[in-house]
Amino acid sequence: MTARQIFIVDDDNSVRTSLVHLLSILPDHRIHSFASGDAFLTAADRLGSGCLLLDLHMPGTTGIGVLEALAPIADRFETIVLTGEGEVGTAVQAMKLGAFDFLEKPCNHLRLLETIDMAFAKQAASYRTVTRRAQALAKINSLSLRERDVLIGLMEGHSNKVIAHDLGISPRTIEIYRAKLMEKLNVRSLSEALGIAFAAGLYSDG
Repeated sequence: MTARQIFIVDDDNSVRTSLVHLLSILPDHRIHSFASGDAFLTAADRLGSGCLLLDLHMPGTTGIGVLEALAPIADRFETIVLTGEGEVGTAVQAMKLGAFDFLEKPCNHLRLLETIDMAFAKQAASYRTVTRRAQALAKINSLSLRERDVLIGLMEGHSNKVIAHDLGISPRTIEIYRAKLMEKLNVRSLSEALGIAFAAGLYSDG
C-alpha cells in the first residue's frame, strides 16, 4: 500500500509539533511539516499528492495566498484549513478557492482525524474518476471517424437504418461499423458502449 502523505503548513512551532505527534500514530502515512507558506510552495512541485493542513494566518504568503498559488496543481492536494476564532469569513473564502474543509484551532483530535480520512476518500474518488475518463477516452480515440459517427448516432437513440440514412451509407455497412466499434471498445452491449462514450465526455450535438 502506498503511504498517504500529509503536509502541515503552520508558522507556530508548537502547533506543528503537536500535529506531527498526533498524526504519526496513523499507519501508512508520511507526515511533512513546513514553517511557512513560502517554504511549502518552494517544495510543492516536488511533492506527491496528499492532504494539506494549512494555517490561514502566517508571515509571508498567507494560507489564502498558498491556495491561490496552488491553483494549477490544486487537484494534487485536499486542503483542510486551520483557522483561529472568528475567522469563518476567511475560511469560506478558502473553500471558494478549493479547500475541502476548515477546522477551528485548537482542533478536536477525533474530528481532525475523521476530516483527514474524508479528504483522502474524496481524493481517491476523484482519482478513480480521472482514471476512468482517461481509459474511456483512449478507447474512444481508437475509433475511426466513421465508427465515431455511428456511435454518436447510437447515443442519440437512432436505429441502424436512421444512422445509415443520415450518413448516406447502407444499413449493412452500419452493422459492420457497429460491430467494429464494439470490438474496439471491448464491450458486448450497447449500454456498455454508451457508458464508455459518456465517461469519455463524448456527446452528440443533439
